[in-house]
Amino acid sequence: MEDGGVLKEGFLVKRAILGVRWLGGAAPQSLPPSSHDHLLPACLSGHIVHNWKARWFVLRQNTLLYYKLEGGRKVNPPKGQILLDGCTITCPCLEYENRPLLIKLKTRTSTEYFLEACSREDRDAWAFEITGAIHAGQPGKVQQLHIQRNSFKLPPHISLHRIVDKMHDSGSGIRPSPNLEQGSTYKKTFNGSSLVDWLISNGFAANRLEAVTLASMLLEENFLNPVGARSMGAVRSGDLAEQFLDDSTALYTFAESYKKKISLREDINLSTMELSGTVIKQGYLAKQGHKRKNWKVRRFVLRKEPAFLHYYDPSKEENRPVGGFSLRGSLVSALEDNGVPTGVKGNVQGNLFKVITKDDTHYYIQASSKAERAEWIEAIKKLT
Repeated sequence: MEDGGVLKEGFLVKRAILGVRWLGGAAPQSLPPSSHDHLLPACLSGHIVHNWKARWFVLRQNTLLYYKLEGGRKVNPPKGQILLDGCTITCPCLEYENRPLLIKLKTRTSTEYFLEACSREDRDAWAFEITGAIHAGQPGKVQQLHIQRNSFKLPPHISLHRIVDKMHDSGSGIRPSPNLEQGSTYKKTFNGSSLVDWLISNGFAANRLEAVTLASMLLEENFLNPVGARSMGAVRSGDLAEQFLDDSTALYTFAESYKKKISLREDINLSTMELSGTVIKQGYLAKQGHKRKNWKVRRFVLRKEPAFLHYYDPSKEENRPVGGFSLRGSLVSALEDNGVPTGVKGNVQGNLFKVITKDDTHYYIQASSKAERAEWIEAIKKLT
């Protein structure tokens, strides 16, 4: 299991089974072990209840290990492992509407694993490394995947009408929803990255370059409309190759359902203002709680204009922050790695940093490496 060096490691959020709600009748006398995180056999007549847990993943040449964290450190032995020999990978995976950053792994024995990254870039980096590990014994296949990732070859006969019809499909199409940009909300919109993911997932494009080109064609033929300053500014650039943005902050809508923006200036609240800034960095970090002083993995999102640092609970379905604070007038600094610093509870040490807000609230945060800690400190300092 430990053969080979570490190819990649970091936080991912993993789907796990919480239990089974039985649909009539008593539960069977014999059940699979509760420690197994994969799907229960289809023959069991019940509703499977899932939850999502942040785990520390370590990718090796033929195995993907995942660990539970306690006190900011991974707990040995591993919580589990995914054998990559004969595995298939699906990325992007759009099976969960509220979790667009998923990777799906299906093992040789048809066990399915769903792993959620903190950003599209992180998801794609993990998918690329895992795919390489799966095909490590096939150099030709690895080379082919490298070429495919950067190739550009759309089919000769493309039906944009067929693509748009599929996008409108109530079951597997794009689902527009209200989105916020710069203090204004836009109804029935979707972002550029989600459309690119959808085009790849539905087989209309082999990679992101092809998907962006297809989306640009949909814009050019007036099947889509840009919405908001980010996407409208790109269209005004005049360069067809750069008109559509593969970006989670660029909004679009179906042409026939275009609605003018609804200004929130009169009834805007603080939380809306906080979340209206531009996202400049995000990632999984461990944070010490203020009351119990226990450590939890959170997805941190750093925004500017206005400058705020928010954190989200990755186990929750709602994409709402569970906390956050303004960076105006804040202080950020690294903590010593030799021993447990003052203010930190438990035997937690290494890669720690502290943010002190203007109202003297102290936040203790742990990164996964010294390099990551330095990146976060540098990014936060620019906004204080």
